[in-house]
This record gives sequence, C-alpha cells and structure tokens, in this order.
Amino acid sequence: MTDASNPGPLAGVRVLDLSRILAGPTATQLLGDLGATVLKVENPATGGDDTRQWGPPYVKDGAEDTDLSAYFLCANRNKLSVAIDIATPEGQAQVRRLAGLADILIENFKPGGLAKYGLDHASLSQIAPKLVYCSISGYGQTGPNASKPGYDLMAQGYGGIMSITGAPEGEPMKVGVGIADVMCGMYATVGILAALRHAEATGQGQHIDIALVDSQIAWTINEGVNTRLSGQAPIRRGNGHPNIVPYGVYETSDGHVIVAVGNDSQFRRFVALFGMDALAEDARFATNPARLVHRDALAAHLVPALRRVPTDEVISLMEGARVPVGPVQTLPQVFASDQAQARDMVLDMDDAGLRLPLIGNPLKLSRTPVSYRHAPPRFGADSARLAAADPFDDV
Repeated sequence: MTDASNPGPLAGVRVLDLSRILAGPTATQLLGDLGATVLKVENPATGGDDTRQWGPPYVKDGAEDTDLSAYFLCANRNKLSVAIDIATPEGQAQVRRLAGLADILIENFKPGGLAKYGLDHASLSQIAPKLVYCSISGYGQTGPNASKPGYDLMAQGYGGIMSITGAPEGEPMKVGVGIADVMCGMYATVGILAALRHAEATGQGQHIDIALVDSQIAWTINEGVNTRLSGQAPIRRGNGHPNIVPYGVYETSDGHVIVAVGNDSQFRRFVALFGMDALAEDARFATNPARLVHRDALAAHLVPALRRVPTDEVISLMEGARVPVGPVQTLPQVFASDQAQARDMVLDMDDAGLRLPLIGNPLKLSRTPVSYRHAPPRFGADSARLAAADPFDDV
C-alpha cells in the first residue's frame, strides 16, 4: 500500500518514540503514516508497551496469542520496535545516540522522570539543539498537580467532560473510548509539526509540554465557553444538545435514529413529515431559542410520533425533505458499510502471514497521501538496527 513516488510529506523525518499506552503512540502513529521513520523504544524488563498485554483479543499465531493485542494494534503501525533498558548506562547511551540522530522525541514519563537518566529535554538539547522534544503527562510539567499520575479516565473526570456526559439522572459517564488520550495525541502532533517547521527554519529545537487535562479542558469547546460566559455549570442531557432542539437520538418502532434539526426551516419541514405542521406555528416551538426553553414540551410531541415509524422509513422521509438524519450503527455495521469501505477506513496489514485488522487513517491528501509501510511490530523486532551506524535508515 506504499507508493514509492509519494513517500509522504514527512519522509526523512526521524522520530524517537519513548512513549507508551495511547496519547504518545497516537501522535507517533500519525507521524509515521505521514512518512516519518519512527523508532519505538520498549522496555525489555516489562515486555514492552503496557498495551501489548491489554487483551483479549490478541492476534493469534496458530492457537497461541501473540503480543499484538487489539489495543496495541490501534496505535502502533508504521513503527520499528527496539528493546532498550533506559535504566542502564548502556541503554541511556543508546537513547542519547538516537536522540542525536532524531528530529523529534516524544515521551510520557512523569515530569522529571527522565532527568535522573540524563534524558530530559535540558540534557538532550545540549547534544541535539535542533531536537523537537515533546513531553506528554497527566497535568503538565508545572502547576500544583504536576507530580500526579495521569490516565485517560482521570483526565475526563478532572477536565469536566464526565460531568456533562450521561443520562440526566445517571452517574457522570466517560466517553466510550480513551478520547482524552487520543485528543492529547492530536494536539501533540500539531505542536510537534509547528515546532519542526521552526526548527527547520532556524536550527532551534524546543520543548513541547502538553497535558491530558489541558487538552481535555480545551475540547469542552462550546460547553466550556457556555460555562465561562454564563457562570453556570451545564447539566447532563444524555444525547440532547445544550443549544439546539431537536437534536439527539430518538426511538423508532424498531431501533433508534439521530435527528439533527439545525435551523427553523428544517424544523418546519421535519414536523410536516409526521403530520405535525401546527408545531411550527406554535410560539413555543417556532424558533430555536423558544424550543430550547420548551424542549420537554416539544419532546412530548416528537417522541411518540417517531416511535410509530420504522428507522429506515424515518431516514428515507427526512433525507427526502433535506433534514439531517442518520442511523445509530454498531461497530460491525460501521466496518461493513459501503461508506467505510469506499473511504479506505477498513485496513488489513500482514505480519509474517498474520492478518492484522486495523482502522485506516482519515487524512486524504491529494499529493502526499498517507502510507502503511510497517505493520505494528512484535516486541523488539527491529533491535538489530541498534548495531547500525544509522538505525533510522528506513526500508
């Protein structure tokens, strides 16, 4: 799946990956997909990245589980795995040599954790002044909580997203995937690319300090600014929207459907489909601000009306009237859909005859497309590279 004439916009960029779990690996996988060479350093004392053991399910070799868990697979393609114990002088010397050859280093140790090995930014910038050094942590390198460990669930709780997620009368609810980690990795990638451009223009590297909690706070977006502006804490609305009505998940006669009415003309067309034209003339519902005030009264009309109609019919009617609507798909339905197939979001890679089912990169670049050059590696599979003069020399 690699086009030699399009090696990727980051071809030639060298990434030393000292991260594990999800936030850092998300960033380095994205850089790898864009053409960078990524050396993933894994600890031989622990068997590598923690997520190698976060299963089932695992890829099987015959009847035996491998160290390729689904969790590891999701964030570690386009990387080469080298086993280095940074707690030893030999390991520290290896990392220093690799840092001197790299353009980017990413780590997610506790703040200050690498200083005792001489592998912190202050130390490595002396031997690699152009190095872009990215540190990912729970709360950041500064502040009263800097020394506390950071995990996705903790960040979702501390950063506020759990307080507005879930049923109105239920408990605070996390998002179904590690979204704080993933979004932190995305923000980290943006910062890395900005710092890389600066380094290429000036020869000056820099330290990027990014926290799970900071990035979590940033992506409270409209609800966060609603709070800043009003001074009021938002409430949990389940699948409802704080600023738009009707906008949410509605029960049908055989399942559920998503209704997203974004303006008043759409609302008039929507209610007409179900014989409720009078609602569009009712002062309580004629405008979105009015519907926000009277959302419960409106729901008393909409909920029973949609419950009488099958999902496919609701979707067909609303699409025909140009009112935004969609299904609520299971993940098997997602990957089986013609849309996911057409957009190359279903990706299979091969590792020594083993099929590795992955998810494609959503970036579609017209001149420098992403590429899938290396399957997620077995632990230490590329350690022999450490004996080479240039371990980053890609193949």
